[in-house]
Amino acid sequence: MAVTGVEAIPVEVDVQPKDEGLGLAPYVSNHDEVTSVERMLVRVETDDGVTGWGEMLVGMKSARVTKAVVEDVIAPELVGREVSEIRPFVEEFYYPYAKVRPFVGAVETALWDALGKKLGAPVHELLGGKTREEIPIAHCLGILSPDESREFVRRAYDAGFRTLKTKAGHDWRTDVDRLVAMHDEVDGDMEFRIDPNQGWTTEDAVRVAARLEDEGVYLQYLEQPVRIDSPGTYKRLRQRLRTPIGVNEDAYFPYNLYHLIKQDAIDVGVLDLVPAGGILRVREQAAAASAAGVSLSHHCGFDLGVKTAAVLHTVAATPAINLAPDSVYYAWDDYLVESPLDATTGSIRVPDEPGLGVTVDETKVEEYRTD
Repeated sequence: MAVTGVEAIPVEVDVQPKDEGLGLAPYVSNHDEVTSVERMLVRVETDDGVTGWGEMLVGMKSARVTKAVVEDVIAPELVGREVSEIRPFVEEFYYPYAKVRPFVGAVETALWDALGKKLGAPVHELLGGKTREEIPIAHCLGILSPDESREFVRRAYDAGFRTLKTKAGHDWRTDVDRLVAMHDEVDGDMEFRIDPNQGWTTEDAVRVAARLEDEGVYLQYLEQPVRIDSPGTYKRLRQRLRTPIGVNEDAYFPYNLYHLIKQDAIDVGVLDLVPAGGILRVREQAAAASAAGVSLSHHCGFDLGVKTAAVLHTVAATPAINLAPDSVYYAWDDYLVESPLDATTGSIRVPDEPGLGVTVDETKVEEYRTD
């Protein structure tokens, strides 16, 4: 079964308002405010009529650039190949002046989907078999006031979530107040993560962790508090704090992650299969981290369903990813897959249908298409 075509399709879907259901919009971080999200779907066609789907963020904030890289750079290397040639395909990409790994990652996901459909097997079987039937997920929350945060953590807790990740703002004292309020609201019966998106100084990170410890709030981990490419800073933070230190954006660069592991500078890696270069690559990262005793979670960038399914298969077949993946799948205003995954109770069932186990609704794709 050979690949006959590759198409990149930009779509934009609204996030459900925060006063509806488990809605989150506007989802506020220290660098943006999200009410809708543009994603790029990747469709791989084959000569057997089987279609595979992948998904990624719009790279460099340009749908035109993202589409061009997929269709003009990646596709010519893939068309004519057998769908099963996944490893040879991902091994051949090297461009010293451009990072194409995320684009390859989205296309690689589509190849797994097509191969699974061809063989009549779910992707987790192709990866060696699942170790879990359901994957617990972490509820994600933007920056709100302490009182609003109480309301939202109660809503998440009552729905069944037991882990919550929140964004951090420019005032670390308010971040501390929010976390203490949420911790008190659920009587400490929930794990918390906070993500400043590289927005803190070293001193801010130390103050936050120390203040939370004084308040009896022990984070599951503190995610990427300072800039990437600073392994020495992370090593010192880990030496100074009891709070586990994690990285996310650093994990988008495999050698950054390996160097941090080698320096014994982190406790947690928050991986992402698309920027890693696909399922094969992210499992290589997971193996290296696990061998060093580093715990792992998986990132969510407002995934529409195709990537969410890919994450479920990958996590289920990779025991080293031992912490709940982040997810906002419960917060979309609409869905582009038939029979949407149920993420409203704090966990998601791992699909057992062939491929990724989700069927893209192409009518909905056309409805939300932006090109």
